[in-house]
Amino acid sequence: MKEWFATSFGLGKVPAAPGTFGSLPPVILYQVFGFLWPAANVYAMAAAVILFSWFCVQFAPAVIRRTGQSDPREVVADETAGQALTLLAIALMGPAHICSTAVLGFVLFRLFDITKPWPIRKLEILPAGWGILADDLAAGLYAAALSLPAIRLLPVLFG
Repeated sequence: MKEWFATSFGLGKVPAAPGTFGSLPPVILYQVFGFLWPAANVYAMAAAVILFSWFCVQFAPAVIRRTGQSDPREVVADETAGQALTLLAIALMGPAHICSTAVLGFVLFRLFDITKPWPIRKLEILPAGWGILADDLAAGLYAAALSLPAIRLLPVLFG
């Protein structure tokens, strides 16, 4: 059961690009809430950040012990939390074009999660689930920091 949560309900078990698949649930949730219940989108994203951060810190150590790896690729609750953080920041801006802002947030989050610019990579030294989580939350913040001005500057695309 611990692995089920650490792998974001099994998405981390996908053989190719598990981190990308782990980033998709918040994107889908953001779009569903954005279309059906926009006022609750902020709460949905905040809940996803909190819940998947907890899953990562609580349950990743069991996968670390089983695999012997410090950051097992199947643990993707961190990607889910980081992506949700990016989309939370976007949702806090208020109404926007849901599809294009979701794509922007997704692409930027994946870019920062994969490249891990300074000082994101340094956060991986934190113990167990914290190190796995911290770099993805930082990537989420970087993606949010670029998304917000892009959305403000390009209202034709994102308005």
